[in-house]
Amino acid sequence: MKVGVFDSGIGGLTVVKSLLDHQLFEEIIYYGDTARVPYGIKDKNTIIRYGLEAVEFFKNFELGLIIVACNTVSAYALAEMREISSCPIYGVVKAGALATSNSLSDKNSNILVLGTNATIKSKAYELELNKLGFTNLQIKATGLFVPLVEEEIYNGEILDATFKHYFKDIKIPRAIILGCTHFPLISEAISNYFGEDVQLIHSGDAIVEYLESEFNFNKKYKNPELKFFASESPDALKTIAKKWLNY
Repeated sequence: MKVGVFDSGIGGLTVVKSLLDHQLFEEIIYYGDTARVPYGIKDKNTIIRYGLEAVEFFKNFELGLIIVACNTVSAYALAEMREISSCPIYGVVKAGALATSNSLSDKNSNILVLGTNATIKSKAYELELNKLGFTNLQIKATGLFVPLVEEEIYNGEILDATFKHYFKDIKIPRAIILGCTHFPLISEAISNYFGEDVQLIHSGDAIVEYLESEFNFNKKYKNPELKFFASESPDALKTIAKKWLNY
């Protein structure tokens, strides 16, 4: 199967990493809208328009399905994207909520949701988690994490100060949903801050779990073909992909 992965920039490579680890696809086409990142500060109509343009881009390939790795696009644009797509489209928000439910049997568990301003404003995670019976939620927009990850700041004083800024009033949760594809790159630092007993929900692992429940993957692909495209500086994206994915 050939899959397309769409993200607002480079963060969706963390989802690609999960796909590679589980060897689900024969070919992966990645498209990052690096010219217009970040999406997390943009309005709903703009996010939808960008999502529709991504679907048009993927029409150049014969895909079995499209994964929207960007949480912000998953929160706002899936319905509109599905209307014009010739193949199924799956987003990471519903997958993340389901992964949380599968991991926590206690519906009273305190869950901390982290995301960009736009993702948090959409209340998409709240709605999905509420449907599954979770209401003890802490919701926090942590948009500063995105540029820090882009600068490859994965630990240290600047990140620690940012944690203190965002988390000073946060109660220690049972689980944390990393509601942005950039955030898994600082997951170790987040785990160190809150303690190793706190479970982290990763968009990449969550979408893999969801897809495996939807499809029968009868074959493993150890060396899938990878193709990377970007709306700006594609060579820079490929350089980061080589570093993050070790390929």
